[in-house]
Amino acid sequence: MKKNGAWRLWLVAAVVFIFSSLCSAQTSDYDSEETRWFSVDSLNAGLGQVPKAVKRMTPRESIRSFLTLTENEDFAAAAQILNLSELSSAEQRERGEQLARQLAEVLKRGEWLKVSSLPGRQDAAIEDPTGQHPQTGEPRRNLKLASLTAKGESYDIRLGRYRVGDEEPVWLVMPDSVSSVPLLYEEYGPLMFEAYIPDRFKASFGVLRIWEWIAIPVFLLLVGLMGWWVHHLVGMATRWLPTGSPSIFVGRIKTPVALVVMSLVTQTVLDYVVSFSAVATTSFRVLLIIILAWGGCTIALRLVDTFMLQITRRLIGQIDDTKPQDARQFLTTLYALRRIIILITVTAVSIYVLSQIQLFETLGVTLLASASVLAVLVGIAGQTVLGNILSSFQLSLAKPIRIGDLVVFEDQWCYVEGIFYTYIRLRVWNDRRLIVPVTYFVSRPFENLSVKSAKEFRSLELILHLSADIQCLREKFLEYAQEEDNVIEHHKLSCYVTGQTERAQTVVCYLMASDPFAGWVAEMNVREKLMAFIRDNHPEWWPREVTAISEFDVALGERPGRPSGHGGGAS
Repeated sequence: MKKNGAWRLWLVAAVVFIFSSLCSAQTSDYDSEETRWFSVDSLNAGLGQVPKAVKRMTPRESIRSFLTLTENEDFAAAAQILNLSELSSAEQRERGEQLARQLAEVLKRGEWLKVSSLPGRQDAAIEDPTGQHPQTGEPRRNLKLASLTAKGESYDIRLGRYRVGDEEPVWLVMPDSVSSVPLLYEEYGPLMFEAYIPDRFKASFGVLRIWEWIAIPVFLLLVGLMGWWVHHLVGMATRWLPTGSPSIFVGRIKTPVALVVMSLVTQTVLDYVVSFSAVATTSFRVLLIIILAWGGCTIALRLVDTFMLQITRRLIGQIDDTKPQDARQFLTTLYALRRIIILITVTAVSIYVLSQIQLFETLGVTLLASASVLAVLVGIAGQTVLGNILSSFQLSLAKPIRIGDLVVFEDQWCYVEGIFYTYIRLRVWNDRRLIVPVTYFVSRPFENLSVKSAKEFRSLELILHLSADIQCLREKFLEYAQEEDNVIEHHKLSCYVTGQTERAQTVVCYLMASDPFAGWVAEMNVREKLMAFIRDNHPEWWPREVTAISEFDVALGERPGRPSGHGGGAS
């Protein structure tokens, strides 16, 4: 009974294990599908059959197809790239084309969209050859296409991957993004000036439309004339002000005031009068923010300088070493305070510019405002780290090496596998990795075998007896070298005697190979064949040790100390 009970327990445990494994496998498959796409019952049922011109397999393909269709004014087909699941079938037919047209205008005017930067894979997995991105190789089912601001709120336009039943999953603009299109169209759509532009001038010509190529130069000319007028007007104001600090201050801010006015007027025109394409608008806005920040910073610094000049004239007068020590120390403190103010002002302006142009969405103000910025600044302040960073920029600009170059570094063949901020990663010929600090690398001579061409001369050396037939050996070398696939430029093959002693001669053969490693292999093969030829056919060519048992010269037939007429022989 005990044995039967034990067998029953083992049987129950085995069944439980099998079912738990199946359940865990199904759960794993389910989780895998949930991370790869959104499963839906239907997609845009009210739009009918999807035309063949609509491509939706990858994010890049979807957006490129959408832009092409809207450019050709085929908005009905372009609507197939929108997920209109929040609309009824009737509303999909009625509003699909309108939403597609509005979204096309938003993408053209809102944010500079680079389609080639979108993933070209169906699963939108991140491809990072360095492997440093934490999500490299992981499939994604949604990604951000653009981020736009309207009425003080940010709205993301996102793409999602959807699958209906067993059909191939496709990439569509997500419903939340579709619902925000009308609001974004109000913000980024055509403004009042564009209503008077003839349709024939609205066609695209390169990255801009035809009318923009005409309007932008005229627009810049008018803004420049306005800046010149403001600069002249501020200069005239210096004559009306009393002599002293006010006139000095106004005279110093003519240029920054003109730039600030130009920036504000241009921004107003872009917001309320005319809206250019995203490539022009983005460039204008970044430039205007920088000009506005620089102008405001310069005006603030000129105010500080004028205030310091007034204090200096009132308390000290002419600056020299005849003034009291306390007065000169106070002036020194003022100039130190000025440097602090400049540092604070430049830092604040830099933070403002970065936050406005959103250059570092994940790094910007949050990083600078957090306590961790201190650790970052201290780390960068390190001399070694800073030297490595500067050296890495030097390598990037001068390009003495490139990724993939073959270099000989400290007598080792290495491939350049990566150039980072502080170190270079080299792959040695035996597949080991050599990590070299950038400053150490650039301070040592190295040989770049790939800087112009990978081909190189190889030479093999043989030590042979003086009786070796060089012409015969040369013919065999040419024959064997020409049989090697990696040997190129056969007219450069050569074989010469480069040295000689009383017992042997040195023969060196030269060949040109397609690349260093192939040349090494060809050199070894040719050497082995020549050695086999000599061993099998002319073993007497190998050098031999000779022992002298007498100083008698056999060739002369004489012994030392004996008259030449007596003759002689070897001892």
